[in-house]
Amino acid sequence: MANALTLLSRAFIPQARVAKEGEYRPGPYALSNGWLSASAGRFLNWWQMGYSLNPYGQSSAMVEACISAYAQTVAMCPGDHWVTLANGGRERVVTSALTRILRKPNDYQSISDLLLNLTRRLYDKGEAFAVAIRNNRGEPGELHMMRDGRPLLANDGSIFYSLAGNEIVEQRFDLSDPIPARDVMHIRLHTPRHPLKGESPILATVLERAMAGAALNQQVAFYVNQARPSFMLETDEKLTPQQVKDLRDRWNEQTQGDNAGGTPILSWGLKAKPVSISAADAEIANMLKITDQSIALAFRMPLAVLGIGDTPFASTEALMSSWKSSGLGFCLNHIEEAFGLLFGLKGQPDEYVEFDTSALMRSNFKERMEGWAIATKSGIGINEFRNAEGYASVAHGDEPRVQQQVVPLSYGAKMQPPDPNKAALAPPAPDREENNEEAGRTYDDHIRDIDARIAALLH
Repeated sequence: MANALTLLSRAFIPQARVAKEGEYRPGPYALSNGWLSASAGRFLNWWQMGYSLNPYGQSSAMVEACISAYAQTVAMCPGDHWVTLANGGRERVVTSALTRILRKPNDYQSISDLLLNLTRRLYDKGEAFAVAIRNNRGEPGELHMMRDGRPLLANDGSIFYSLAGNEIVEQRFDLSDPIPARDVMHIRLHTPRHPLKGESPILATVLERAMAGAALNQQVAFYVNQARPSFMLETDEKLTPQQVKDLRDRWNEQTQGDNAGGTPILSWGLKAKPVSISAADAEIANMLKITDQSIALAFRMPLAVLGIGDTPFASTEALMSSWKSSGLGFCLNHIEEAFGLLFGLKGQPDEYVEFDTSALMRSNFKERMEGWAIATKSGIGINEFRNAEGYASVAHGDEPRVQQQVVPLSYGAKMQPPDPNKAALAPPAPDREENNEEAGRTYDDHIRDIDARIAALLH
């Protein structure tokens, strides 16, 4: 019965025609490096007609600002390998393979270069790849970023990767075979279509960027074609086409080119009427502002970080703390966990990677000093503060110091006033003269007795 209904539906309901392979179909077209619009796809030589591929629609200055802010901020934060101690503290590991990679990932990049490009690729494409080259001890000795990557699944579910997009690595190593997932650092954002395929937040801003692109392209076309004059000439006289042409040429001779700014003399009753900006044109700036705010919202980027909009924060530290609690904090933690997975760390809180965000406050000397002043009065050693600021340790600086009024609660019990009902101790007897005289006589008698005994022995 179901098959019969299916046949009837196919017979009476028109089906959408699907273009066969090799047959023309309207765009947009998905190419290897981005999308080609339908208007550009009409031309076989679209690259010669001034069109270009768009990864996710029209490009945008706000998108570039958001991506650059994340990439440059992450690159500013130095990373360290930490291990938690039994006493609750933590210790920086300085001899591990991870520490060596965090100091120098390869021979042609610094760690700042690597983090800058990894983070940029992550937010631009939704995922970023890096391949680890192991040394003779089986540890990752080099880490190289790859621009393009594709996950491959074996029959048993094992994960491999096909990587490309690094000319130096492709000249040094053979990457033709699939690379095991244990040697690949794959950082990806949310994965709505495939567990191993991340997508960028740029996709959520397609409509906003299309609107801004259409408005800006229209303005560019007006300026390029000079289709919007600043003055309009009007007259009540009836003019022939030739007269109109002659008057226009005379006007242009006095207002354009080398004669721009000259004073034209009008005839035939001509009047120059300035063309004002319409209300619709005045709304373009507001529309672009709203578009920028929507893009920043998709990237979880405070506008104050980009230097635009209001500044609701009283200090730079409060601004950075707000960003770290949202978008930047996630970005740093996401990359930290990717490093930990590649190097087989135990994870929080036992063994982990941490990027130091205090580097973002490097220029705020006053706020740092005020914070350390409070910390050193609350149990933080002076040497800990000095070492964090790059100063040498001093004698007795490891012992924490507190203010004198900050005492344990038990200390107050020892400061209670005496009990008035308790009997007072008897005061000691005062010295008397007779006692002193008696003590003097006793001493003299003792001396005379000793002298007498010595004399008896001599005789």
